[in-house]
Amino acid sequence: MTIEGKVAVITGGSSGIGYATALALSKAGAKVAAGARRTDRLEQLKAEIEKIGGEALVGRLDVTKKADCDSFVNDVVKKWGAVDILVNNAGLMPLSFFKNLKVDEWDRMVDVNLKGVLYAAAAVVPHMIAQKSGHIVNISSIAGRVVFPAGSVYCATKHAVTAFSEGLRQELSQRYSIRVTAIEPGVVDTELNNTITDASLQKFVESTKQMAALHAEDIANAILFAVGSPPHMNVNEIMVRPTVQER
Repeated sequence: MTIEGKVAVITGGSSGIGYATALALSKAGAKVAAGARRTDRLEQLKAEIEKIGGEALVGRLDVTKKADCDSFVNDVVKKWGAVDILVNNAGLMPLSFFKNLKVDEWDRMVDVNLKGVLYAAAAVVPHMIAQKSGHIVNISSIAGRVVFPAGSVYCATKHAVTAFSEGLRQELSQRYSIRVTAIEPGVVDTELNNTITDASLQKFVESTKQMAALHAEDIANAILFAVGSPPHMNVNEIMVRPTVQER
């Protein structure tokens, strides 16, 4: 299956996996709409896509606001007439030990990692149901499978994303030909660790920097494999770890 001419919406497109995925899908022929809070990086992404002959739409998007998600997707449909692929990538990982009671960070994780996924999916699903086709890719994490100290809240959000993906598949795939994939990366060399404020985790952060981690492009290629699979094939889950990561 080719994704040439397909319309892809990517959240958290200003850096890391989102940025790499936008480029990968564009190179494969998709029209790419990327949203994020940092619009300066989005303009750079748009320029890169247009330089290789692709089509791009970029704009500010806060996935914690349902109205933002609805408006962004409506702009995409108005411009290109459809939305075929959603990559629910926006997320953050301010790990902390629960006893330190970083409640504001818990709230933010739930808002972005979980509610943001729901809001973005809610924005595209009516369009996909109407056209009886589509593909929703939710970026979960190995943390959606393996719980670790200081990750209890983060892991909970990613467990939820994995569960939501499976429920969405059961509801939409057979009835409306909307495929659903959960991508579960291990350690990836992105800005995600920059959101960790708990000083007691400094050694953990440094250890991950020393690891031969995955690159954002590795995850983009996994996404490309899933969305480029033939229509009769639904790639439900892809788990990708660095070779050196044990858990």
